[in-house]
Amino acid sequence: MTDPNSQPDLRHLTDQYELTEEELETTLSAVMATHAPEEALWVFGYGSLMWQPEFPFEEQGLATVHGFHRSFCVYSHVWRGTRDEPGLVLGLDNGGSCRGIAYRVTASRAASTVEYLIRREMVTRVYIPRWVTARIGTRVVRAHTYTAAHNHVQYAGKLPDEKALQHILQGHGRGGANTEYLRNTVGHLDELGIVDRPLSRLHRMVEQKNSGAKS
Repeated sequence: MTDPNSQPDLRHLTDQYELTEEELETTLSAVMATHAPEEALWVFGYGSLMWQPEFPFEEQGLATVHGFHRSFCVYSHVWRGTRDEPGLVLGLDNGGSCRGIAYRVTASRAASTVEYLIRREMVTRVYIPRWVTARIGTRVVRAHTYTAAHNHVQYAGKLPDEKALQHILQGHGRGGANTEYLRNTVGHLDELGIVDRPLSRLHRMVEQKNSGAKS
């Protein structure tokens, strides 16, 4: 039986920027070693996974995780920016709580889903896979998610709004414009009835900048 408090052994991840294929495979093995093979997998999404999961799931529901909060704390060098002109994307940072969406994946698809998520989230090592406790209504589940690595060069921490705005306005990467990422996230949070005042404030600032540029 898997210990519900166990976390993946990630000692193979040190201070590297990018991950090799071998390191990605070792990370997958480390995560799956802490998940019972006969059990369904729950995945907690707090950013783009809420509106673009891109993996098969059987069930989804609003979920709350304690001990972490959603924050624009990660410089984006790939999906919403570049190393020369970094964008800013969401990470789970320490403290507080976070409401998002939990997805239930069948046990037979657990390994392939985690592999997909590792390849999606860990283009660099700024995101770290871990297990969190998520509450979905009256149910409590153990969910797979990705938190921000404080010792990585892409960790931005808590930036002043004006600095965050600068990165969001300039950011453009493989996934498109950083402003689109913010707009999609805020729009989906609104649809779900999730209040995130810091994100809403940044979105208003972007809209004001854009409307001012057009006038």
